[in-house]
Amino acid sequence: MGKGAGYRADIDGLRSVAVLPVLLFHAGISGFSGGYVGVDIFFVISGFLITGIIAREIDGGRFSIVHFYERRARRILPALTVVIVAILAAAAWLYLPGDFESVPQSALAALLFVSNVGFFLETGYFQGGAETKPLLHTWSLAIEEQFYLTFPLLLILLGRHAMRWRTAVIAGIALLSFALAVATQNNGDGFAFYLLPPRAWELAVGALLALGAVPPVTARPLREALAMAGLLAIGVAVFTYDKHTIFPGMTATLPVLGAAALIHCAPGTLMGRLLSLRPLVAVGLISYSLYLWHWPLIVFTEYATDQRLAGWPRAIVVAAAFALALLSWRYVERPFRDASRVPRARLFRMAAGAMAALCAVSLAMIAAGPWPGRFDPRVIAMAEAKNDVSPYRGRCHDSSSAGLPACVLGAKAPPGALVWGDSHAVELAYVLSRIEAEQGRSLVQRTQSSCPPIAGYDPPGDPRCGKANREAIAAIRSDPRLRTVYLAAFWASPLNASDAVLAGLDRTVGLLAGEGRRVVIVGPVPPAPFEVPRRLAHLAAFGRMDEAFNPLGADTRAAARIEAIARRWRSAGVTYIDPVAALCDGGRCLLLHDGRPLYFDSHHPSLAGIRFILARQGGNPWTSPPVRR
Repeated sequence: MGKGAGYRADIDGLRSVAVLPVLLFHAGISGFSGGYVGVDIFFVISGFLITGIIAREIDGGRFSIVHFYERRARRILPALTVVIVAILAAAAWLYLPGDFESVPQSALAALLFVSNVGFFLETGYFQGGAETKPLLHTWSLAIEEQFYLTFPLLLILLGRHAMRWRTAVIAGIALLSFALAVATQNNGDGFAFYLLPPRAWELAVGALLALGAVPPVTARPLREALAMAGLLAIGVAVFTYDKHTIFPGMTATLPVLGAAALIHCAPGTLMGRLLSLRPLVAVGLISYSLYLWHWPLIVFTEYATDQRLAGWPRAIVVAAAFALALLSWRYVERPFRDASRVPRARLFRMAAGAMAALCAVSLAMIAAGPWPGRFDPRVIAMAEAKNDVSPYRGRCHDSSSAGLPACVLGAKAPPGALVWGDSHAVELAYVLSRIEAEQGRSLVQRTQSSCPPIAGYDPPGDPRCGKANREAIAAIRSDPRLRTVYLAAFWASPLNASDAVLAGLDRTVGLLAGEGRRVVIVGPVPPAPFEVPRRLAHLAAFGRMDEAFNPLGADTRAAARIEAIARRWRSAGVTYIDPVAALCDGGRCLLLHDGRPLYFDSHHPSLAGIRFILARQGGNPWTSPPVRR
């Protein structure tokens, strides 16, 4: 909104309240764990400002759909186009083949304002892989543009045929959207987060304010209280929500209603004067460009350095985001918003040409695939370790939650062993099955993500683990031929290293040993603070392979406790495979052996890694070879 008639400085200040938590949250600054709610504040602001403009023009008989989309184009497209060009260029230079392919796909989706749909189908906001997607943040732009593709038409129809019902219809849409958001908030599939139907109510709340659905608050003390409560509600969400908060849905009411309260009541109050302070207004003015630039800067910096932002690099990236946002606002946003400098016809020609060109470039990059020719073959070999996984991972892992039978791997013979665990047991099962096959034997794989092999482990709210573990125990008890049971999990994770889980492991080992089964416990694999294949590829690219090691974390209590459990049951035939002993020496852990990366991500051992660990531990007098029964 320009600084013309009806300009409200406090709304620009509210924009800064929206964008700063998002920036600080993405930069990993402590205390802003719920900063992602800033997007919800933006939705309310947008709904209020855009609906106000449309309604006034419709009521005055001067609304033009062409003029409306001209304003949207001036506001959205120039800065977005520049950012997409920069992202495509940076990704083509920096990204390894396995990570590069998704970038032009994301660029094409962002240009067509459907990136929210693409990311919904591809990944969750807090899930793995998001940190390599420099256009992830454009999902919110897509939601806004999808909303404004149809909303003006609805207001026109209501203005012509049902003016008296206009507010009621918008309120009905808001209620239906909110009900859908609440109904789907627990799904965990990203539907409520990424898609327009369960998000439309947030824009509609702003729209209802603009349409006068909420009576003005005339009593000064009440205005002060409501405005203060609005800022407090936003603060509670920003400082107490985190990635584990079920969001959006019911929890989104705090930032949404908080923003609505400030928009409705802040003028003339203490909160209004606070939001109108020049520093906040200045940040609000550049908030769109700041939002566009901050995320790709963070993603590319973390990608290039193979570590999370912290210390001076974080400060530099945040400062760079502000600098680029200021330049973008001054030299990209402002000129294109000036109709005297860029007339409508020229704007549409430039927008159409730029979008067509970028779509063509994105399609060409998509057709080129991973484009491995950008790198030395040694770099590609390191990066390809991300694919050094069990060929049966997709078919055999998580079979319990999918309602499928457990996989039998190896020779065509009755299985004599069972591998039971979480995702850390998948590659173990495959490598052991190849050894078994050479001896005419087979084994059963029972693995379920994030579910340690603990009898009775059944965390609330997640029925997968209880079901998978009950099935594993039942399978062992029902088949006396399963003489050996391997237990493997991501023991290095804080959850699996808890007293309750390790006590459960002790009970489980005792249960299995008591039934005469040979138990082999595979201890914690030391996790790395980076994606190992990517890190090795970067080191290979710059000739720094002497730095290819993983510093052993100081906290080795879980490994010591699991080894103690194995020792306690040693007389019952329990043996222990110690990945730390196999991989680490003198505080350093191997990442590479004979040119083969030993991990396929930051903590899962690759097939090469499992073979190396088993070979090393086979010669340990404390650990008998796990495949010689």
